[in-house]
Amino acid sequence: MSDSASNEQKPSQRVLKAVMGQEEALGPFSNLPGVWKNTGQFSGHGWNMIALPFPTGKLDYRLLNNQYNETLTFQLVDKNVPNRGMNGDQEVETIDYVQQIEQIAAADFPDSGLAGGSGLAIHHEPGLWLYMKNHTTDDLNIARLSSIPHGDSLMALGQSAQSKTGFEIPKISGLPIGVNDNLEENPYLIPYLHFHKHLFENVFDPTQPNDLLNKAILPFFQQGKVANVTQLKVDSRLASGGVNNIPFVVRQANAGQVEATLWIYELTEKHPNGEPKMLLQYSQIVMLDFFERRDGQGLIKWPHVSINTLEKQPTS
Repeated sequence: MSDSASNEQKPSQRVLKAVMGQEEALGPFSNLPGVWKNTGQFSGHGWNMIALPFPTGKLDYRLLNNQYNETLTFQLVDKNVPNRGMNGDQEVETIDYVQQIEQIAAADFPDSGLAGGSGLAIHHEPGLWLYMKNHTTDDLNIARLSSIPHGDSLMALGQSAQSKTGFEIPKISGLPIGVNDNLEENPYLIPYLHFHKHLFENVFDPTQPNDLLNKAILPFFQQGKVANVTQLKVDSRLASGGVNNIPFVVRQANAGQVEATLWIYELTEKHPNGEPKMLLQYSQIVMLDFFERRDGQGLIKWPHVSINTLEKQPTS
C-alpha cells in the first residue's frame, strides 16, 4: 500500500453502543442514551387509552384503559450519517430505541372480558431518532421512525428546543372528534363518561389524560430541582412524514396520524456516581379513523393516547 493510500480518510463505521453519561455530539439527544424505567415513585406512571371496534356492544366500540410499566432503551448508532447531496452533504446523528411495555392493570367499558390482567407484554416498538444538523427543511431538525407488530410504520418530523424554565404540557382531550362532545348529553360517549366519573385505578381520566404529567413534574419545578429541559416534538403530518398500515388495519381502525412530544428533564440532584438524575415524560396521540360521522364529513377520529413519566437508570 502506498503512503498516499494509507493516509486516505476511511469512512466511519456505524455501530450500536452504550454511552456513558452525556454524549454532547448528539445535540438534543445528548441525554437520551441509556435505560429509562418506571422505578421508585414513578412505578405505574404509564397510562394508555384507546377506543376499539366492538361489534357485540350496543355502541359498536369499547374504551380500553391500561396502566403500565415501561423500559425504554436508547443506543448510539452514528454521530454522523452522511446523506449525499449535490449542494453539500447532510449530517444526521442517529440513535436507536426499543420500547417495551408491561401491563399492570386494565379495564374497558363496556366490559368485553378481553382487557387482560397484570404482567402482559402489551407493546413492543423498535425505532430510530434522527437529528439533522444541517440542510433542514422548514426548520425541522428531528425525526422519529418507528414500527409496531400490528402492522404500522411511522415517519414523524419536528423540532427540538431547550429551556431552563420548562415547557407547557398542553391540556388535551381524549374524546373522539366528529361527534357531539358533551359528556352529559351524548349517550354515545357513555364509556368516556363512565371513566370520567369513576377514574381508572382511581387515578386516570381519559377525557383529560395529560393532567397526570403536569401533576408528576410540577413538584420538581416548585422545589427548584430542574436544571434544564429538552423538548422533542414530532408530527406525522409535517413535510414528508406519514403513517403506513397493513390492509386490515386500514379497513378496520386506520392509524392516520401521530403526534408525540418528549420532555427530558436534567435535575439538579445527582446519583452517587456523579451522574445527574434525569426524568423523561411523553405524551403521544395516535388518531384512529373508524365509523362514519353522522354529518357525512368522513370518519370519526378517535384519540389513542399514551403518557408516561420515567427515570433514567444510572450506569453504575
